Amino acid sequence: MEEKYNKNERQERRDKPYQRKERTDIIFGIRAVIEAIHADKELNKILIQKGINKALFEELRTALTGKNYFLQYVPNQKLDSLTSGNHQGVIAMVPPIAYQEIEPLVDQWLEEGKKPSVLVLDRITDVRNFGAIVRSAECMGIDAILIPSKGSALATSDAMKASAGALNRIPICKTEQLKSSLFYLQQSGMRIVACTEKALVPLHETNLRGSVAIIMGSEESGITQDLINLADISCKIPMKGAISSLNVGVATGMVLYEKIRQELVG
Repeated sequence: MEEKYNKNERQERRDKPYQRKERTDIIFGIRAVIEAIHADKELNKILIQKGINKALFEELRTALTGKNYFLQYVPNQKLDSLTSGNHQGVIAMVPPIAYQEIEPLVDQWLEEGKKPSVLVLDRITDVRNFGAIVRSAECMGIDAILIPSKGSALATSDAMKASAGALNRIPICKTEQLKSSLFYLQQSGMRIVACTEKALVPLHETNLRGSVAIIMGSEESGITQDLINLADISCKIPMKGAISSLNVGVATGMVLYEKIRQELVG
């Protein structure tokens, strides 16, 4: 009898139409998104349907005046894939964490007599790489991660999964001017170390102890030359193979391990 009941129950589940669970990391609908904009809510980006109703677009554009949100124009099918609700051609992506500013954190650390270490990611665009890097940074005791506001992977649900929850345990700081923020770190007593394959000094000969800001560059073009010029020292990971570059997530893990190794051996 019990076996028959279980079979009937399984059949009912198979026959029941699939209902997609609504995501919690989006805001959809023109009114809801405009209200979020008026409230200066932190948004990763706003997706706008190509060819959106003109009246709705004008209302949205008025709300965006003077704001600095990242806008992306996408086909309607993209929006439909994100929600079954009436999105009206507009969806805002909500970060799962609250971003911070690096300067107040540095000031706080200095007041506490701490020697902080910051990982700086220059235009890392792959969210899974970003999540994996955050996980490594948290494991290796990095105090904060600094990223540019634009042209960088942001904290998303995919990044959260790749980080194994580390995004909730380490401050993620965004800046409009990465070079200016790095200069602030430098003036606060932190050594700036650029990790680039263009460098001559090998990683193991570079002093990573104490308070440093370690820069890792984008998957495509590495670290911006302006940031390399600002750095106190540039170093590279020695390699023997024919392939001359590493995945940035792997390279970051190696660099952060070298830092903790140096500190452990004294």
